[in-house]
Amino acid sequence: MSDFDASEISRLRTLKEGYRDRLLYDTLPFWLRYGVDHQHGGIMTCLDQNGAIVDTDKGVWQQARFAWLMAELYNHVEPRGDWLELAVNTAAFISSCAFDPADRRMWFQLTQDGRPLRKRRYAFSESFAAIAYGELAKATGDASYRDRAITCFSSFIKQMSLPQDPAPKWTDVRPTRGLGFPMITLNTAQELRESIGWSDANTWIDQSIEIIRKYHLNAELQCVLETVSPEGNLIDHLDGRVLNPGHAIEGAWFILWEALYRRDRDLVGLGCQMLDWMWQKGWDKEYGGILYFVDARGGPVSEYWHDMKFWWPQNETIIATLLAYILTGESRYLEWHTKIHDWAHQMFPDPESGEWFGYLHRDGRLSTPVKGTLWKGPFHLPRMQLVCWKLIERYERNGFQPLMT
Repeated sequence: MSDFDASEISRLRTLKEGYRDRLLYDTLPFWLRYGVDHQHGGIMTCLDQNGAIVDTDKGVWQQARFAWLMAELYNHVEPRGDWLELAVNTAAFISSCAFDPADRRMWFQLTQDGRPLRKRRYAFSESFAAIAYGELAKATGDASYRDRAITCFSSFIKQMSLPQDPAPKWTDVRPTRGLGFPMITLNTAQELRESIGWSDANTWIDQSIEIIRKYHLNAELQCVLETVSPEGNLIDHLDGRVLNPGHAIEGAWFILWEALYRRDRDLVGLGCQMLDWMWQKGWDKEYGGILYFVDARGGPVSEYWHDMKFWWPQNETIIATLLAYILTGESRYLEWHTKIHDWAHQMFPDPESGEWFGYLHRDGRLSTPVKGTLWKGPFHLPRMQLVCWKLIERYERNGFQPLMT
């Protein structure tokens, strides 16, 4: 073994322990200590730096994601009764409060005690509820959770595929298709395949990957387009040229995950192509970190927060670069993972109160001290820590040899 190999293995073992320990002894305790609503069920995510509640409203995305996380930890880390109880109680809150009885669509925002406040045009509440119910079906053996998971997935597909009610803000003068729908469909189906052994999962996975490959990869501009025409062409306006590197990189690791599951080298190539392009577009060469928005042609971006550093693109890029390295053994992915891991862990964690800050200015200055909002909750960060911990464990069991050689 060369000195490089020995030092690389030592660093990876240290990383594995770090991901595990930050999840179990920092991230998770923060949310369990400050966010859990023991009166009404679910979790409150609008927290300040020290965990004080700044708003009691509850985002349905975060309720479902928290239920998924606790059931996921129960199924894949340790079958702890307190974790399962939190998942069950949060799912009960979702089941009783998050569905509109008039149309069975899910709300987006609720009061603390579960009264509805608003519903959004898209149906990602349903997709996150589906993965939560799926993990609970696996954890409990209760077939009713399995039925709810499939029902929520079906509702998600129906709402995202049919004309929307209420009508979208855009007219049909410039029709579009977006990356978010096939991406979330892909990952939701992957989760349901794992949790409930859903027989239809591969059909949706295949379809979603083909949509991403056919319509959203642009070889001329060497990028993954967030929004395209129905035929997959660039919409050469400000909105159409906006790239979200972290979002596309998240999609890249979903495809790499599928490559690992299927032992499919073609999918390795597809996922790595997406990662390669969007790393080059998104990595901030001056300050480090992944930018929020960039222009496909390198021009100015109209969104005022375009050059901020949000927590979640860093989380998704940490997963994607590590997975690409462990699959291929290519040194550039290890170099990129080291860059993004080290930069993010220098900038985002709060050593005093725990967890991560969510929003930084481009140069790393803190934008706001909030630890949680309706958008930021216990999902991207703990998922990153869990996935990276388990990935390195798997790599270690393989003798630190690439998993796709």
